Amino acid sequence: MTKDDQLLIKKTLGRDKLASKQLYDKYESYWFRLCLRYGRNRSDAQDIFQEGVVKIFQNLKKFDIDKGAFKSWSSRVLINEALKYLKKSQWQSSFEDLAEAGQELDWSSHIIERITAKELTELIQQLPLGYRVVFNMYEIEGYSHKEIAETLNISVGTSKSQLSKAKKALQHKLTLLL
Repeated sequence: MTKDDQLLIKKTLGRDKLASKQLYDKYESYWFRLCLRYGRNRSDAQDIFQEGVVKIFQNLKKFDIDKGAFKSWSSRVLINEALKYLKKSQWQSSFEDLAEAGQELDWSSHIIERITAKELTELIQQLPLGYRVVFNMYEIEGYSHKEIAETLNISVGTSKSQLSKAKKALQHKLTLLL
């Protein structure tokens, strides 16, 4: 974590409004892009973002500098808020339980390098909810299938299956774009 973040967090905890605004401004676009990946649309992303940012600042005193970077910690808070938001929408019924995930696809980075982050986010938003959540958690946030299964209350096989299907769907969408 940067010294700048440490200072902004310390001042924010001391109720310095300018430091709070600077901390918010520094991470706003990153946080919103993360929310866009989980929401079905911009409106969902804004709802997740608002709730998540409130939680970040309410729980800032719980952030431990020695345990990791502020960016990672705040991402986890937003992901948890996104999952809570999605659970309200009966999202778990969107997971298909399969014993075997099938063969993993070759997720070549050269395909990803040819599109913008905005285009990729738009493609991810078009995925069915179960695919989108697992794809985000595994490929972007770095969760393991075991962690995803525990967090979402699904089997490891379902997590692997959803990821495989998400990759196939994204690969298909990418071929249509390119």
